[in-house]
Amino acid sequence: MTKPATQRLSPIVWVACVAALVVTAILCVAVGSVAIPITDVIDVIASHLPWAHAIPDSPNATIIWELRLPRVLLALLAGSMLATAGCAYQGTFRNPLADPYLLGVSAGAGLGATIAIVSRHGHTSFFVPLFSFTFALGAVAVTYALGHSTHEGRSSATLLLSGVAVASLLTSIQTLIQQRNADKIREVYSWVLGRLGGASWDDLKMTSPYIIGCLIVLYQFRRVLDVFSIGDDEAATLGLPVAKTRAIIIVAASLGTAAAVSVTGLIGFVGIVVPHMIRLRAGSSYRRLVPLSILLGGIFLMLADLTSRTVLAPQEIPIGVVTALIGAPFFLYILGTAKNRDAS
Repeated sequence: MTKPATQRLSPIVWVACVAALVVTAILCVAVGSVAIPITDVIDVIASHLPWAHAIPDSPNATIIWELRLPRVLLALLAGSMLATAGCAYQGTFRNPLADPYLLGVSAGAGLGATIAIVSRHGHTSFFVPLFSFTFALGAVAVTYALGHSTHEGRSSATLLLSGVAVASLLTSIQTLIQQRNADKIREVYSWVLGRLGGASWDDLKMTSPYIIGCLIVLYQFRRVLDVFSIGDDEAATLGLPVAKTRAIIIVAASLGTAAAVSVTGLIGFVGIVVPHMIRLRAGSSYRRLVPLSILLGGIFLMLADLTSRTVLAPQEIPIGVVTALIGAPFFLYILGTAKNRDAS
């Protein structure tokens, strides 16, 4: 049972969430096929702070700084973005089962990555993120244009139907390309199932400005998402420019999601699982949902990545498989509880 929307969370809860995020990040860097003392992790990170003067002479320094820390930070950013984007979509469209891929981001990113992989570019590591990012944004732009091309275009339902149509079209094109390039299917599916292995500081430099910027925008609109919950007409009577505000939120959520999946591949269920887990404990107000999604989304994906690389070590389970194994049962649980509420 969710708590009343008016109930405030204690400052202790926020401090605990921030502390949990920091502790989880450090533990995820320390744990792996090679166990590293937490003191070494802290020393190496501290040595790279602006006021530090010496880098510790530790055999684990390279593992910590070049391999694990970029991967953990990328998981943190991507998890925060996917969870917050899902939360924003759910508020904007008043649909509790909306996710970050609602308007075709995943289909566009998948098609872009597939084209980059099968075209055999010399610098695939550069072209795959570039193509997936560009096609993801293109898919959202087409969806939005189609959704507003009819007299009913101001309806959020029309926009959602346009997203379904665009995603279906792009997925069918991707399937056709894969069929004609069977030798690349394994590589394509490796990307589609999500992967954080091989994450680098360059990936973070490329994506973090988009993700952090979009998170800031969505955080600023957290109160507006509560206004959307009363309906478009009612929100308009309160002086909210509904169409313009919805466009800003959609652009921020889609841009950040496109930036995240361009380097991580398609990681599902984060945008559904995390916001609903928060709702079960903290209520339905987006003034709490958005900041908690930023914090707990990062924790969720860092732990999912830790699971993916340790359960069958030295082999890795695709992180998208891990999140699906967690998310699919939780999704069914949400559907079941919603059905029971409707019946009562």
